[in-house]
Amino acid sequence: MTRILHTADIHLDSPLRSLALKSEALRDRVQAATRTALSRIADLAIAEDCAAVLIAGDLFDGAERSARTGAFLVAELDRLRAAGIAVFYIKGNHDAASPITGNAELPGNVHVFTGHGGKAQIEGTEIWIHGVSFSRPHAPESLLPKFGPPVPGAVNIAMLHSSLAGAPGHDPYAPCTVAELAGMGFDYWALGHVHRRQVHSEVPWVVMPGMPQGRDIGEAGPKSVTLLEVSGGGITAEERAVSAVEFLRHGIDVSPAEDDDALRDLIRSELRGLARGLVSDDGILRLQLAGATPLHWRIRRDRAFWEEFAADAARATGRLWLEKLDLGLAAPGDARLAGPVADLDALMAEIRGSEAFRDLARRELDGVLAELGKVLPRERVDRLVPDEAAAEALAERLMAEGAEEMAARMTGAGD
Repeated sequence: MTRILHTADIHLDSPLRSLALKSEALRDRVQAATRTALSRIADLAIAEDCAAVLIAGDLFDGAERSARTGAFLVAELDRLRAAGIAVFYIKGNHDAASPITGNAELPGNVHVFTGHGGKAQIEGTEIWIHGVSFSRPHAPESLLPKFGPPVPGAVNIAMLHSSLAGAPGHDPYAPCTVAELAGMGFDYWALGHVHRRQVHSEVPWVVMPGMPQGRDIGEAGPKSVTLLEVSGGGITAEERAVSAVEFLRHGIDVSPAEDDDALRDLIRSELRGLARGLVSDDGILRLQLAGATPLHWRIRRDRAFWEEFAADAARATGRLWLEKLDLGLAAPGDARLAGPVADLDALMAEIRGSEAFRDLARRELDGVLAELGKVLPRERVDRLVPDEAAAEALAERLMAEGAEEMAARMTGAGD
């Protein structure tokens, strides 16, 4: 039996973006998270006595290569070399435009595939690795014609950085279909590019391993690599978690809480349970309080207090850090606004329904999205507003939330 570790989209030294970084206690751990993930990949490969590690593109995050990044990478690859583990690497779209490690030479155990394609054998085995790198940052055409045929009588693994037939939030890169991959005759396709893990096929294996470390709330959940076992009985593949920090969303139904004491107890209990279930070392949490409750208006009015309380309760677990508090609250069915606040609510509803105000809201939203586009990668903005319908829905939600916020500020203690 031969073990092989498959990973991709490490995005080494990519900054994790989170409001939780305002916490000095968390900042160092978060900023080092992609490095920690790479170290854990090396740890796992050594512990499992792997013969090889496959890196299916986007080892780096961008064009800049600092000497510090290069030195760290070489040190980790050297650990694998000392353990007799080969590394096979294809360049992805983030890797293609610049040198691999600044001016540092990669250790001799690393085989980097070129844009012309090729194959290499794992020493001492009948396993051949085939791969094609990106020659430039964009690959709008299929790279499949650059692959040679599988080696007869051997186990053949092909490495490809591709968006396949397309993925939300990802531009088309080296497009192809799972059916086309299956028809190439390889036993396992080690893919990269899409950051969410997905096993597209088991005969043959077509595996997108996802990334080993998420970078923002859009890449939520524990992140992992894929461990292959190759034997006479074929290939098996299983997921192994390696992320140091995970982003997570969690909602709490606060409708059972009848007063502030009960609400505080509920939040503490939920966060303790969430911390116990974490797969990664730390969790960066986007928390939502939801449900119909007579405390509805008071929670909205005192939002700053509840956000600080939730942040303290998260920190008290020793593993959770609050990024943001969202409110998805509603008044109980028998609760009604009264007096001037009810008049204001009706007036705001009338204004929100007017065509002129809706046009104004869309122009404001388009302006905000344009500013976001200047500082965030396109795919991150696309995740927020993938199409016109999503933009309309976001504008509607923001208008409704603004109206509720105004009503909450003018409402008394809820009695």
